Amino acid sequence: MEQQTQRRTKRKSDNNKYSKDAMSDMRHSLLRRDALSAAKEVLYHLDIYFSSQLQNASVPNVEKGTIELVEEFIFHVPKERNVQPKRLNSLQELQLLEIMCSYFQEQSKDAVRQIIFSTLFSPQGNKADDSRLAMLGKLVSMAVAVCRVPILECAASWLQRTHAVYCVRLARVLVDDYCSLVPMSIQTLKQIFSASPRFCCQFITAVTALYDLSTDDLIPPHDLLEMIVDWIFEDPRLTLVTFLNTPIVANLPLGCLELTPLAGLVRWCVESPLSYKRNRKPSLSNGHGASSKLSSEGVGEGEGEGDSQQPLYSKLHLSVLQILMMVQVHLAEKDLYGCFGLLMFEHVVQLVEELSRLVQELNPLNTARETELSLDRLAQSLQVAMASGALLCSREDLRPLCSRLPHNNLLQLVLSGPVQQPAPHAALPPGFYPHIHTPPLSYPALPVHPAHPALPVHPTHSAHPTHPAQTFLPGMAFPYRPIR
Repeated sequence: MEQQTQRRTKRKSDNNKYSKDAMSDMRHSLLRRDALSAAKEVLYHLDIYFSSQLQNASVPNVEKGTIELVEEFIFHVPKERNVQPKRLNSLQELQLLEIMCSYFQEQSKDAVRQIIFSTLFSPQGNKADDSRLAMLGKLVSMAVAVCRVPILECAASWLQRTHAVYCVRLARVLVDDYCSLVPMSIQTLKQIFSASPRFCCQFITAVTALYDLSTDDLIPPHDLLEMIVDWIFEDPRLTLVTFLNTPIVANLPLGCLELTPLAGLVRWCVESPLSYKRNRKPSLSNGHGASSKLSSEGVGEGEGEGDSQQPLYSKLHLSVLQILMMVQVHLAEKDLYGCFGLLMFEHVVQLVEELSRLVQELNPLNTARETELSLDRLAQSLQVAMASGALLCSREDLRPLCSRLPHNNLLQLVLSGPVQQPAPHAALPPGFYPHIHTPPLSYPALPVHPAHPALPVHPTHSAHPTHPAQTFLPGMAFPYRPIR
């Protein structure tokens, strides 16, 4: 037994030595080539290497030497300090992108495509990451332009498993390319809706992480917002593509994007009225208000970008409520209902804190209408999310949290009821979520007293009068209408 172990150890050592020698020989051969030829040779090597590995193992081993070849000859980060890196000129870079584009399009095995894409573009936490992400942005942008679905599918997987910081960078590149640099190029981005729904879902999630409405610069451009609203309105299930096609594990990777863009979309709907109001806040430094600037640009007083955008956010809010209502069925199908929420309580805490900060910041302005709209949308989102099981929290959790917000009738109603007490040991009806149905604040339980013996009881009256109760049927479809 011990001899077998020693032989295996020696064989492994010999293989590692052979691998290192082969990598060293290949590197010296690549150094004698021009930059474009060397990069093409590395791609060819990756294809042979991983195709061979996948025949023997479902999860191939990516060796350090392979990563070093990729970084040195594709991203041009020299392995040795005294070696001058070879740089691709603009034409050579375009040629390399076309070669990559053709390779991923023609490679018939998805497993090989995915592992090579990951080897090329997964951040390694070193100085090559900037070059790696720059080329990734150009490749994905080219794939969008020429509708290369295999690359978009690989990019969707990359967005799902990579840290959100890098995902946001890729989203910004695409937004710049298709919403800023070339007018009307957004139409090209729109066409991938039917080509790769999985990429669209991940792209929306990354965009909502990028444009968090925290500053005026982080408000989504009109063309981008309109495109996303149209996508979701046409097919609300688009936002659930990643969730529906991903095995749910106990511990999701830390720092990655959420499984769905729901948290970001709810933030957009709830905060947008006040965020756009902040964008029109008068500047005190020059003594001229934003309304004067808008008037000089042909926009009427009292109107601005926020007013023109709100119909889009209202349409988006309706779609988000529809998505939240359909989540219950999908959670039940995955046997996750009541134990896994797509909206985390932490998201609600952050949203309420940001909303409270916005209200305080805009207090000197006339923001009553915008505040009411934001709070109405928050109330509706919380109610539907809790009723569908997308948000796992109780009203007792929400009451102290929302107490910092201004009074709102609809929010107060959501936090107070409705109430239905099930019979002891009775099976819960479908859609009933016991820990969110708590007694309302305004109506404490009253003791039931027997009728006074000296008073006659009318035949049509009950001998035990009680407060009239409001029935609550959780399983009944409720026509939620977004506040406009």
